[in-house]
Amino acid sequence: MTASPTSGPTAPPDGFSTITPAELRRRWRASEEVALLDVREEGPYSLSHPFFAVSLPLSQIELRILDLIPRLSAPIVVYDDGEGYAARAVPRIRALGYSDVAVLEGGLAGYARVGEVFRDVNVPSKAFGELVEAIRHTPSLSADEAKALIERESDLVVLDARRFEEYRTMSIPRGVSVPGGELAFRAREIAPSPDTTIIVNCAGRTRSIIGTQSLINAGLRNKIYALRNGTIGWTLAGHKVERGNTARFLERPQASYTAALADAKAWAERVGVKVLDAATFARHRDEADTRTLYCLDVRTPEEYAAGHPAGFASAPGGQLVQATDEWVGVRGARLVLFDDDGVRARMTASWLTQMGWDAAIVGPDVVAPTEVEPRAPRRPPLPDIGAAAIDVAELVARAAGWTIVDLTRSPGYKSGHIPGAHFVLASRFAADLARLPGDGGLVLTSSDGAEATFALADARTATSRELRVLDGGTRAWTSAGHALEADRQSWISTPDDVYKRPYEGTDNAAEAMQAYIDWELQLVAQLANDSVSNFHVV
Repeated sequence: MTASPTSGPTAPPDGFSTITPAELRRRWRASEEVALLDVREEGPYSLSHPFFAVSLPLSQIELRILDLIPRLSAPIVVYDDGEGYAARAVPRIRALGYSDVAVLEGGLAGYARVGEVFRDVNVPSKAFGELVEAIRHTPSLSADEAKALIERESDLVVLDARRFEEYRTMSIPRGVSVPGGELAFRAREIAPSPDTTIIVNCAGRTRSIIGTQSLINAGLRNKIYALRNGTIGWTLAGHKVERGNTARFLERPQASYTAALADAKAWAERVGVKVLDAATFARHRDEADTRTLYCLDVRTPEEYAAGHPAGFASAPGGQLVQATDEWVGVRGARLVLFDDDGVRARMTASWLTQMGWDAAIVGPDVVAPTEVEPRAPRRPPLPDIGAAAIDVAELVARAAGWTIVDLTRSPGYKSGHIPGAHFVLASRFAADLARLPGDGGLVLTSSDGAEATFALADARTATSRELRVLDGGTRAWTSAGHALEADRQSWISTPDDVYKRPYEGTDNAAEAMQAYIDWELQLVAQLANDSVSNFHVV
């Protein structure tokens, strides 16, 4: 069992229901519904957590939980590592209407005595990718081998399976952006000849493996390879990446569509993907109060914006497989995927089914993509803070009398904040508000003001200083024509709220990138030792 950097056993808070780690693991194995929430910040979460734990920091509960856990009666388990966050999280979650909330007995340390704990984020998806490669022997090329092919072969395409934003930041030569959920739908149109060599790349390993295997599963007869270790491996081999590329393939396939649909249907049927008719989908929706239901549109964000079914969230297929826990908080829930072509939803659902999810698909014959308004995150109504609100004009007029406290996630604060604002995490008010300079009043702000408004009650218990909340947050500040500053920061709280992913951006240390690859390569062994995944690779 992997050692856990825990602070020791956590006593169950008085008056709270608890669940043992053994019972939690039994539910996972039995495919029963349960959401396990790690209410620490994402940095500590990324160092050690149970396999199916979802990161939902205490300060983000009101902002994110209604989308992560749409059913108010779904079983929820929260834990921390002895910091006391779980005891604070339970009443906040219950106040939102959730009826079945328990604390994990013993916290992280208690869990580590009976189950594996894992590093990093999106672990179930990444572990599944490694299992796919181990079982299917997904073909791959080293960075040196891929570079040689790219330089000498004319009949070759490089398909970048990451999000377009990641591709634009950096890519390998000849790369074209085709996010993973689009590959089986579009690859034949890009490479119509079976003689064309296809290289699929991502940043690390998972999306390259899943993308390559998707094309193989979809019946393409080309030579298809994953770029082993992605752009990380490419960079570690000393090869240059390109920046700012914008090559995309967004045209709807025409000549190749019939073959793509036929092969997707054959593969999905082999895996056991369910295709819902209107009556069955209506029944699923009717049962959403007793069985958690996620409705997800797996097409591109551009297609989603042009029109999507009511009640469906945008979850591009490749990212949904790569980072399922960013959309789905309840293990054991139902997932219904939508597309308007019959290929993308089937291929995405085929992977989710192998990952142990109850995944089915619907098309426009069941739900019409008629909604064009963006689907805003579901949030509870903001509390009425009355006279505690302060507008931008009043703040500017009395700027010298206030100390500004910015609760925005640390990357946002670093990129630009109200001049003089101090970075503080709401979860650490008790210790960190006392470290602020001066003794005058405090103005809380956040990106749009919502997090600051929800945090006001906690701030009042942590300080006797006068407290106000900037109406509309930092966005209102810039909308009023005021500038932000980025060259000076004041880090009152340790900025460990966002894990620095070693596969994103261009400024990652070689040691961090190599350590990430080494970690991915041992996931299959750790997965086997944990035995709760219910994965089955076809």
